Amino acid sequence: MPVEVQPPLHTNEPDIGKVKSLHVHPVSGQVVWVQSQAGNWWSDTLRVLAPSATVAVLGEKIYEARGIEARRGVAHQAELEMRCRRAARAAGRLARAYMVAFAVACTIAGTGCAPRGASPTVGVGGGVSGRFTILHTNDIHGDLSEFVADTGDATSQTGDRGRSYQEYPRRGVIGGAARLATAIARSRQARAAGSVLLVDAGDTFGDGLLANLTRGAATIRVMNALGYTFMALGNHDYEYTTEGTRALQGIAQFPMRAANAIGKADGTPFLGDPTLVVTAGGVRVGLLALTYHNTDQTGNAANTRDLSFTSGIEAARRIVPILRTRADVIVVVSHQGTTVDSLLAAQVPGIDVIVGGHSHDRIAPPRHMGATWVVQALSDGSALGELTVTVREGRVVTAEGTVRELYADRYPPDRRMAAMLDSIRAPFRDTLQAVVAVAAERIGRQYKSESPVDVLAAELLRRHADADVAFLPGLGFGVTWQPGPITREMLLNVFPHPTTVVRERLTGAQIRAILEQSASNLRPDRDLDRVGGLIQSAGIQWTLDARQPAGQRARDIRVGGTPLVDSRPYRVVTNGGLLQGTHRQTTFASGIDIVRDGRSFIDVIETGLRALGTVRAPAMGAVTMTR
Repeated sequence: MPVEVQPPLHTNEPDIGKVKSLHVHPVSGQVVWVQSQAGNWWSDTLRVLAPSATVAVLGEKIYEARGIEARRGVAHQAELEMRCRRAARAAGRLARAYMVAFAVACTIAGTGCAPRGASPTVGVGGGVSGRFTILHTNDIHGDLSEFVADTGDATSQTGDRGRSYQEYPRRGVIGGAARLATAIARSRQARAAGSVLLVDAGDTFGDGLLANLTRGAATIRVMNALGYTFMALGNHDYEYTTEGTRALQGIAQFPMRAANAIGKADGTPFLGDPTLVVTAGGVRVGLLALTYHNTDQTGNAANTRDLSFTSGIEAARRIVPILRTRADVIVVVSHQGTTVDSLLAAQVPGIDVIVGGHSHDRIAPPRHMGATWVVQALSDGSALGELTVTVREGRVVTAEGTVRELYADRYPPDRRMAAMLDSIRAPFRDTLQAVVAVAAERIGRQYKSESPVDVLAAELLRRHADADVAFLPGLGFGVTWQPGPITREMLLNVFPHPTTVVRERLTGAQIRAILEQSASNLRPDRDLDRVGGLIQSAGIQWTLDARQPAGQRARDIRVGGTPLVDSRPYRVVTNGGLLQGTHRQTTFASGIDIVRDGRSFIDVIETGLRALGTVRAPAMGAVTMTR
């Protein structure tokens, strides 16, 4: 954005006139463009002359109207900061020079990257005071409609005894884009204009039937209407391949980024600069996006074959000091989970706020970890996080916030958003609302413990394949089925990923290895190695003893009520994801007599549910967990 320069400068080009503002390239430390009373000028040779004859030469080639090409390896951090300060001093004798954030990622891994859009400018100096509010969501998973929440098991990670326990405070209709719109509007109306940011921490537009039918565009259209500022990509934001995500960025009116999702072809962050600096409440807020470092182990690896996922902590360690030169407050929008966010706060200085996602936690009031405030706001579009940050003389002095559950009796639907959502759903209504079966009772999903809906699906799969054992990956998203009709939309919202049915033979020793891998996923030696939930199954009983060392945690294993025999072959059925190694489950690929079923996984499950007609939650207790 243009920044007024006082007093006006003059150029060596007589037809330009007085200079209103200038922008400084953060790598070269040279002025790269100026705005004059006659318009904008981009040139290799234009010089800006102050009355005192101080000269700044435009020495960088301008390649496109919105940015410049940053040379690879031009500057490391210290050199970058030195050059920026030198340029600021040259222009600052008579004016305030502001640096454009064209190439923050130039120093990431020693490479350069061309910016994809205009970046905010940054003033030289400090001591700013002000107040701004961050509204935040995370892990929407394409859920744009309301649902019924309850105490206990209501979503994949509420009511789960396998993790830190949390639940909704009461029963009631909750969430949906129309109620979210109401909550956002109320928060904006209660605050000064230009003081509110709206960000999302990822796992946003996939994982549902409407999402699949629109290839994620339904959620992006809603987010555009809500006025999102910034989004961090989550591990489920590549369900339609990286090209699909790139196409959605073309629709989105806000950046979707991840500093640690690196293109293998060019070594730069996927979709461009993973930072954004915006002014809110008089404070320059620097936003940095981080994604889950184990993304390629949580879904179809083919979807992200052109990306490498690296440590978000290491990426932040490189970028935060650079971002700090352009911003008063640093906010990391992180899809890494609360455990990793805690490590990030402890290991990377200079971060003021972490807006989290991935673990579906309700963190309110904000958690103070050293000098960093950490927040997160549940999942599935059921809540809006709200954090108000007060800055005094360049320092964050308070961060006050809450998580607002969007119950129907408190947040009526916004009419315009309701009409928009109805128009998005209209072409697919018959498919979405087709009834598959009827739930006689609540049937939920759990992530870190036995999951009723997954055990039900595994048993349907086992019967279909006439197998001894069925295995399915432990998934961390989805909304509990309440008593009543089970629609195809409800079914696909817990099993959204297209995959095949796989039959094979595995030895007892291989089955034991699969269970041990699941135990290690839940309780790894390093927190950064944590991936996936408890493997879900039918036809097998076992004990997971987390007190034992790795490799000795799967105990008392029985198949069909009979103790497991390591040398015996067993008939096993699973899905294509586990065959490909999802959640580090590499053993499935070493089985024998591997056959892909001619029917899709979801077709088998839907057929099984229709045959049952009325469905009850299966008995739990096949897995005993000792901590």
